[in-house]
Amino acid sequence: MSKIVLNKPVLVMLYGFPGSGKSYVSRQLAEAVQIAHVSADRVRSELFEHPRFDQQEDAIVAHLMNYMTQEFLNTGVGVIYDANAMRLTQRRALRELAAQHRAHSLMIWLQVDAETAFARTQNRDRRTTDDKFAEPQSQLSFDKQLSFMQNPQREEYIVISGKHNFITQKGAILNRFYQLGLIDSLTVQSQIAAPGLINLVPNPQAGRVDLSRRNINVG
Repeated sequence: MSKIVLNKPVLVMLYGFPGSGKSYVSRQLAEAVQIAHVSADRVRSELFEHPRFDQQEDAIVAHLMNYMTQEFLNTGVGVIYDANAMRLTQRRALRELAAQHRAHSLMIWLQVDAETAFARTQNRDRRTTDDKFAEPQSQLSFDKQLSFMQNPQREEYIVISGKHNFITQKGAILNRFYQLGLIDSLTVQSQIAAPGLINLVPNPQAGRVDLSRRNINVG
C-alpha cells in the first residue's frame, strides 16, 4: 500500500511516559504517511558512542533535531518529532517552529499506566528498531523523568492509548489529520473503515479530550 500524502506539512510531537510507545507509534506512522521521522534516540546514537543522557547531551540532540525539523519543513515535508515533549516551554517552541513554516502542529499524548510503562522499559529488546537506542531506565531514573513532565492543560492535543495496536492508534491520528484538513474523507475511509470498526470520520466535536475521564496523573 502506498503512503498517505498530506495536503500540508505537519509537525507531530509526542508526550508520554518512557515505555508508553512513542517510538513505536512514530515509526509506524512514518511507514504509513509520507512524513520525516526525526528520532532523538537515533540522533543521540549517531553523535555519541557512549551516551550519558545528561542535560548537556540532551541540549545538543535537541539542537540538531530542531535544525533537521526546520530543514524538512522548509521543503514542505512534515515531521514526526520523536522525542518526549515533556515541558510546556518545549512544546511551545515546537509549535512556534511549525507556525514559522506555515505548518500545522499536532501533539499526541500516549497514555498508559506507569507500572506498565516501567515494565516495558525493563523488557526492551535491543535487537528491535524501536528499542535499540532507547535510554536505559532504572526505577530512580524513570521516576525522575516523570517528575519533570508537565501534563498538557490549555493545549491542543489528542489522546491515544499506549496499549492499543497501531490500527486503532492510526485511526485516531488520521481522524485528527482530517480535522486539520491534511487529508480528505476518502483517504480516512480507505485507511480505517473496516468491518467491526466504527467510522472515524469526525463530527465537529470529535477529538476533544474529556480530562475528567482520564485517570493518569503525573506527580
